[in-house]
Amino acid sequence: MNIEPAIPTIKNPPEQFAGDVWLDPIVMPHTDDQRAVVAKVRFAPHARTAWHSHARGQYLHVTQGVAYFGGRDGTLIEVRAGQTLYTPPGEDHFHAAGDAFMEHLAILENADDPATTTVWKEHVADSDLPGAR
Repeated sequence: MNIEPAIPTIKNPPEQFAGDVWLDPIVMPHTDDQRAVVAKVRFAPHARTAWHSHARGQYLHVTQGVAYFGGRDGTLIEVRAGQTLYTPPGEDHFHAAGDAFMEHLAILENADDPATTTVWKEHVADSDLPGAR
């Protein structure tokens, strides 16, 4: 057994996020046969991800604020602190914060090729967001 070393906070790249979003890795695989990944992700007001999907799906547990998760079909789900959203494998979606800071835990499994775990796509249009600006 061991206490995992702290990994520095990462500011997410503008190619995949609009606004300020920070990621703190919590669980990362040690060996090729391990798949679990858990990260704490913090969004500044109005920040959001680009459209993306995950090879094995994803759980998102909101720990602070209100999160908005959108789908290609126009669905927009509001998730509050203490609630968990599940996104199935291959489903395009985005994560967004409203007018206040939002934080969630992202829980997923790596694909057989970790480079294909998350497929990033185009940025989300303002009209897809809550209160469309």
